[in-house]
Amino acid sequence: MKRVNIATNQVGFVIKNNMVQRVLTVGKYWLGFGEKLELHDMGKQFQSVYDIDVLLQTAGFADTVHVVEVPDAHICLVFVNANFVKVLAAGRYIFWKSLSNYRFMMQDISTIAISPAVERNLLERAELAGFVRQYKLEPAERGLLFVDGVFKEVLEAGIYTWWKNAINIAVSKIDIRVLSIDINGQEMLTKDKAQVRVNFFVRYQVVDIMRALLENKEHERQLYTLMQLLLRSYIGQWTLDEIMEKKDDINRFIGAEAAVQAARLGLEIHFCGMKDLILPGDVRDIMNQVLVAEKRAQANIITRREETASTRSLLNTAKLMEDNSMLFKLKEMEYVEKISEKISTISLSGNGQVIDQLKQLFSKS
Repeated sequence: MKRVNIATNQVGFVIKNNMVQRVLTVGKYWLGFGEKLELHDMGKQFQSVYDIDVLLQTAGFADTVHVVEVPDAHICLVFVNANFVKVLAAGRYIFWKSLSNYRFMMQDISTIAISPAVERNLLERAELAGFVRQYKLEPAERGLLFVDGVFKEVLEAGIYTWWKNAINIAVSKIDIRVLSIDINGQEMLTKDKAQVRVNFFVRYQVVDIMRALLENKEHERQLYTLMQLLLRSYIGQWTLDEIMEKKDDINRFIGAEAAVQAARLGLEIHFCGMKDLILPGDVRDIMNQVLVAEKRAQANIITRREETASTRSLLNTAKLMEDNSMLFKLKEMEYVEKISEKISTISLSGNGQVIDQLKQLFSKS
């Protein structure tokens, strides 16, 4: 006989003939002949060389452990004293019922939905990285969720998490901000067969996500092609001279037509306009020559107009002076004043008075 003592947070296996006969918890006990004691610390991980199923049949053992059975397509979150410590995959697990408080949260991962009971911060832990998939939509983005190829719902901006399993998840996202397209270097023929190159600009926004992503493929590329066709349609129905005169009308025409067509793509046109209308080199030179000739003709007309006005003014002045001697005298004095301004020195001689000499100088001969 042998007396043994089992301390707090210890468990003793009574072994006889290499088999566990019974399980002892805290207290003092006597061991019989041929029996020996195997002590286990309940504060440490459970380890035993004996078969678990046999141990569970041993008296007292089931009362000292937590037996956690995790089925296939499930995981178990383990908390010790309210703190998350690990994740258990499918299988059987044994934990000592020590002084620590254990809590086990079973989760079915055969579906993609994560239970609200699993806190968001836990999904960010490294221990769960292999079981969780995450997708983020920026504030200016929206998305369509497809599960196994089937559309499920429209996703707003935010962070989404799903269980990682055999179910296929795809998210098609789109930017809902106002975007722009440059349609550059479009070579087109006018009605009179003149070749021009057009640079065009379009600002648009996605307003119907279902149409843009679900009902149409590559909506941006379709919009680009649509603008090309509208430009060609408009340019082709006017001559080069008419296009030069109607440049402002292009924006209104294209904008109105594009708005109707873009709505079928789930888009809204905010603004569109022609940036450049580039002419071939020879046509540009001819137009420059025409412009120079027009400006010269305008300058000649203005010159002739001014000359005619000046002559008419002189004629009117002459008629007035002819009928009014006083006006003639005033005009004469005006010219004398202008002449005097150009004379720097006047020399006077003789015995006459200065005023008389000046009168003689400027009097009629």
